[in-house]
Amino acid sequence: QVQLVESGGGLVQAGGSLRLSCAASGRTASNCALGWFRQTPGKEREFVVAISWTGGRTYYADSVKGRFTISRDNAKNTVYLQMSSLKPDDTAVYYCAAGTPPGVLSYYYTDSKRYVYWGQGTQVTVSS
Repeated sequence: QVQLVESGGGLVQAGGSLRLSCAASGRTASNCALGWFRQTPGKEREFVVAISWTGGRTYYADSVKGRFTISRDNAKNTVYLQMSSLKPDDTAVYYCAAGTPPGVLSYYYTDSKRYVYWGQGTQVTVSS
């Protein structure tokens, strides 16, 4: 069992930055791939970014490439999402997720069904 707790959401103006954190706990937390997804009312949960359990592989949605950066500190069992040049379209509830993808292909990391554990979500609001 893995527990995930997100923090760092809030209100920011367009062009600003925020850093989200996701603290993972549980016996196998450090062996999990970690991902961030986001969701707005009436829409499906959308993949944002993911990182392998070693931190050696990262996967980004095209919409956030060059603006968002994911990193992890396995000593602290924490993953970080640095978000820069934020846009109003980035407004959503951001969820941290953990799973054990069976391979390195990107679809193992971008498909929400591959993730078993989810945090409660943190709201990010970008004003124009």
